[in-house]
Amino acid sequence: MKVTEHIQQAAGKTLFSFEILPPVKGKSIESIVQLLDPLMEFKPSFINVTYHRSEQFFKKKPDGSFDRIDVRKRPGTVGICAALMNHYKVDAVPHLICGGFSKDETENALIDLNFLGIDNVLALRGDPPKNEKYFLPDPHGHRYAIDLVKQIEHMNRGVYLEDDIEGGEQTDFCIGVAGYPEKHYESPNPNMDLMYLKQKIEAGADYITTQMFFDNSKYHQFVKNCREAQIEVPIIPGLKPITSVKQLSGIPSLFHVDMPDELALEMMKCKTPAAAEKLGEEWLLHQTRDLIKSGAPVVHFYTLGKPHIIYNVMKQIL
Repeated sequence: MKVTEHIQQAAGKTLFSFEILPPVKGKSIESIVQLLDPLMEFKPSFINVTYHRSEQFFKKKPDGSFDRIDVRKRPGTVGICAALMNHYKVDAVPHLICGGFSKDETENALIDLNFLGIDNVLALRGDPPKNEKYFLPDPHGHRYAIDLVKQIEHMNRGVYLEDDIEGGEQTDFCIGVAGYPEKHYESPNPNMDLMYLKQKIEAGADYITTQMFFDNSKYHQFVKNCREAQIEVPIIPGLKPITSVKQLSGIPSLFHVDMPDELALEMMKCKTPAAAEKLGEEWLLHQTRDLIKSGAPVVHFYTLGKPHIIYNVMKQIL
């Protein structure tokens, strides 16, 4: 079932969803099962599975020169989605990214997803590699998320990359895109960021999932701004718990989001890791309750790293 269909059938009730990382190469799906088994008690409407571009390493050769080696540390997103749907009977939402993929590779991934009956995708540009400051697309790939959205929308109309394919199978993907309550760090200003988001919706995107935020007023204002810009699709808030003092600087640096004064000051008072986790759990619970009260269509949890905190919050919500 499509994400938008889940929301329509809920008829105003707030749904829940989780996001996971594929296991690193060499690990089995058991690591995912161990993470998700407790959370499945809460009957998530869907589970997002992230996609990761390859990382580049330089290996020294005997002659002193170096070979550049591309390694994809977390392969298997398509397979993980199929396994989750089979194991848990839950809808999976694979992430598709521009970085590190050609248009042909993207098309083939979409064909595989269609074969497997996966009808949701989240279309993202992706981040630069760890050793690069700026995003550079694959020479034969997409530069922007809107171009990826257009490719998916074309396939939904039976239009493939090869011109000689006539009467091609029409896919039926529900397309999600990212939204940034505190604006994308590369956008010149919030208004232009909103303009780019609206263009993605006009290109065929069906819903928005936000970057994490820790101040719900940022989300509420973002929704208001979107509606004023005639962006009417569902806007799903994404939440992640803060669990340590060092994340006060680490999360803003990595994800380009702000920490509210109240949260930062209270976190700095924590003397033990357990105290920091407890505070993070209480803050996440406060955010979740507020979003439910305000009628958010779905609360999407980034479960990376500390799924037990998500579990504890859900126990108090349901």
